[in-house]
Amino acid sequence: MGIKSLGYMGFSVSDVQAWRSYLTKKIGLMEVNGSDEKALFRMDSREWRIAIEKGDSDDLEFAGYEVADSKALRLMTERLREAGVQVKTGDTELAEKRGVMDLISFNDPFGMSLELYYGATELFEQPFISSAGVSGFVTGEQGAGHYFYAVPDIEKGLSFYTELLGFQLSDVIDIAIGPDITVRGYFLHCNGRHHTLAIAEAPLPKRVHHFLLQALTLDDVGYAYDRLDGSSDKLTDSNLQAEESDNNTSSMITATIGRHVNDHMVSFYAETPSGFELEFGWGARDVDDCSWVVTRHNRTAMWGHKSVRRK
Repeated sequence: MGIKSLGYMGFSVSDVQAWRSYLTKKIGLMEVNGSDEKALFRMDSREWRIAIEKGDSDDLEFAGYEVADSKALRLMTERLREAGVQVKTGDTELAEKRGVMDLISFNDPFGMSLELYYGATELFEQPFISSAGVSGFVTGEQGAGHYFYAVPDIEKGLSFYTELLGFQLSDVIDIAIGPDITVRGYFLHCNGRHHTLAIAEAPLPKRVHHFLLQALTLDDVGYAYDRLDGSSDKLTDSNLQAEESDNNTSSMITATIGRHVNDHMVSFYAETPSGFELEFGWGARDVDDCSWVVTRHNRTAMWGHKSVRRK
């Protein structure tokens, strides 16, 4: 009766127009409602999955998690309140804005705004059409993707998200972020997606290091890589080879294509207009709770994912 998936993400951004261009022309999402101050974007049959709104933080502002129905929402509300969490209910204006039947809102221990909801709006009669030709994204039961979240207290974070919200631990990675600095990342799932949330006690400038969108095909990843490193802009009518990305000052790539050790995702990383990163991937393996066991890794990639020094 708990959380089923990550339904949507909302970002506070200083440059709405830059994000609008990034999410449509580079990433391939479909804008459905926008202004100079905010915009919503589709990636499947849902009314929207990604929101941007004018703000100063240039960071993840809120995350919406889906539950099955009104009973599940009521049980989660009771569970949160019994744990001492202040929960706001009955916000019909916010529910209408999110396009859901009902929701609750609350903060995690570190001030991140979270929403639990049911009854999201489906638009099967209006098919998703990618603005950049992406064949589609892996969503459905696995939700909108994942995000990597930096928290100041990992024990408090794990307790909140696993013991209270019901996430399950998939595995951990000891991540070297400097010559003498290693942090442990905890990868958590709530459905078959290997991780919907990853958290680490890491000294990062933003609360979110990156968020992931998973495409349907490997070619989708390759084409997106070309768009984000600028190669597709340099191809001539005779399909001459593009210049190396190292010589391309417009490249947004921060890590080359590689494959992760834990979820086996083939992906790359690119900088967003707000400074944190987006992971664009394909081919991750699923988690089966009947047979899955927790493991530890001491590196993030089997191969690739080499850091790109941008000019």
